[in-house]
Amino acid sequence: MPKKVLIIEDSATDAAIVKELLEKEGIKVEVSVSGKDGVEKALSLAPDLIVLDILLPDISGFDVCAKLKEKASLTGTIVVVLSVKDNIEDITRAFHVGADDYIIKPPLPELLIRKIKLYLGIR
Repeated sequence: MPKKVLIIEDSATDAAIVKELLEKEGIKVEVSVSGKDGVEKALSLAPDLIVLDILLPDISGFDVCAKLKEKASLTGTIVVVLSVKDNIEDITRAFHVGADDYIIKPPLPELLIRKIKLYLGIR
C-alpha cells in the first residue's frame, strides 16, 4: 500500500515541486492551501506524513502543527516543517508545538526526498 503524504502549503509552485518529487517515489500526495483545510484533510486522510509550511493565509503553521498533534487519530503522523523562516526562535517554536523535523526552503531535493523516505520507512 503506498504511503500517503499531505502537503499544507499556500504556494502553488512550492507545493507542485514537492508533490512531483514525492510522486516520482510512488508516494500518494494530497495538497492543501490553507491551515484550516489542512487540518480537515489530515483528519479525513490520516496521512503517514505531513509537509507543513509555517506561513499560511489563515492560521499559522505553528497553530496547525499544535492542532494536528492534539488529534488522537494522528498520533503516528510525522510532521515535517518546510519553511523559509530560518531563525532559531521559529525552529525552536516548531519543535515545541510538535514538529518532528524542520527543513529550510529551498531544500536540496535529494535531501528532502531522503528525509521523507526515511521517515516513511521507504528504502
